Amino acid sequence: MMNASGLFRLLGDEARLRLLRLVATERLNVSELTRILGLAQSGVSRHLGLLREAGLVVEDREGGFSYYRAANTDGNGSLRQVWTLLGGHFEEMAADEAAREDEVRLREVLRLRQENRETHSGADGSEARQLVPGRSWAAWARALGLLLPPLTVADLGCGEGLLTIETAAWARKVIAVDRSAKVLARARQLARRHRISNIVWKQGEIEDLPLATGSADLALLSQALHHANDPVRALQEAARVVTSGGRVLVLDLRNHDQKWVHERLGDVWLGFRDDALEQMMRQAGLEDVEVRVGASASGDAFTVLLAAGTKPGR
Repeated sequence: MMNASGLFRLLGDEARLRLLRLVATERLNVSELTRILGLAQSGVSRHLGLLREAGLVVEDREGGFSYYRAANTDGNGSLRQVWTLLGGHFEEMAADEAAREDEVRLREVLRLRQENRETHSGADGSEARQLVPGRSWAAWARALGLLLPPLTVADLGCGEGLLTIETAAWARKVIAVDRSAKVLARARQLARRHRISNIVWKQGEIEDLPLATGSADLALLSQALHHANDPVRALQEAARVVTSGGRVLVLDLRNHDQKWVHERLGDVWLGFRDDALEQMMRQAGLEDVEVRVGASASGDAFTVLLAAGTKPGR
């Protein structure tokens, strides 16, 4: 163990304290810690290396991954005293906004891990893993996309284009719209790397789309509606740009209390109630509206809602 002055310098870094608080709670790998902390992977690896050298963190290897956990918090001598001090500090941190954000992202990481475990668990529901090459929800989503007719799809509020590129695999054409020129540039670059050429990129607001009326068969709003200043107007625009009989599909958050997303993520709305989302879809002139839960987990601050409606006239 390093001397006291070196240890205090090590623990004087806020990012390392946040990291220690997480691995004292759950065993996590570098990729998971990167997503939770919002730091570069190289930075997380460097912090872990320093904490491991100090004897505060232990590395376990499993299935090709390195997982990190807090060293024995009931250790002897000075290490035990350090963990006593850290435990008190972690309790004080619990009320801090950054710590609450870390906990929300931790639950999301654990939810995704659990979904993966359930996908690859034994047929009897046991924890035993099966090695099934190629099994993934992404592959199933792409397979289901192949069952759809060749549609023209408007991806509204496309962001960096991940969903756009997935949609382009089965759509005739995708028209991707986002307000940010910088984000669209990254999305174009990603599409070029994937050698995808059936995407048209347009800059514009989802409340005032740069698209002709009836120019798409399907309009997608994935995690975009809670960024709109006027969600009803955005849905009206989505309905306008689809053809008669066309569909509007929304993936967004159910109402929640995580106010930090306003500043950190630029969210205008803290999600939507199920009935409010249905009402907005109908206000936009859509029929056969259906709203259901797309994803949720116990203890998770965020629940994803799915909503679909049809433009009348066909």
